[in-house]
Amino acid sequence: MSEITSPALTPQINIFLDSKDYIYHPGDCVTGSYRILDVKTDQINSVELSVLWHTEGKGDEDMTVIDYHILSRQREDWINPHNPGKIETVLPLAPLSYEGQIIKIRWLVRVRLTLVSGEEIIAERGFYLKRD
Repeated sequence: MSEITSPALTPQINIFLDSKDYIYHPGDCVTGSYRILDVKTDQINSVELSVLWHTEGKGDEDMTVIDYHILSRQREDWINPHNPGKIETVLPLAPLSYEGQIIKIRWLVRVRLTLVSGEEIIAERGFYLKRD
C-alpha cells in the first residue's frame, strides 16, 4: 500500500484595512489587521509590518517607512499565526498620493513573513492619502 501525501500548502498573508474605499486623509489613523495562513508557528522566523510610501516612474525611486514593527524568534517574541495581527498607524501630512505621468507616489501596508527555511512571503495592500 502506497502512502498518499497531500501537497504542501503555500503560506499566505491577507491584509484587511478598515476603510472600505482605502482612502485616508493627513492625520488619519490607518487601522486594520493581517492574517497569516497555511503556516505553523514553528516554521516562522519573523513577521514584519510596515506602513510606507514609495515613488514609481522616471528617475530615482524613493521610499520612506513611517511605521515599522517586527516580531522575531530571535527576540523570543511569541508569534501565533492563528491570531490576526493589528495595524494601527497615524499618517503624516505629506506626501499625498499622486498619479502623474512621470512620477507616482504610492502608499501601502506591507507584511513580510520570513520562514525558518529562509523563504520570504510578502503581501501589500495599497491605499490613498488625499486631502478632502
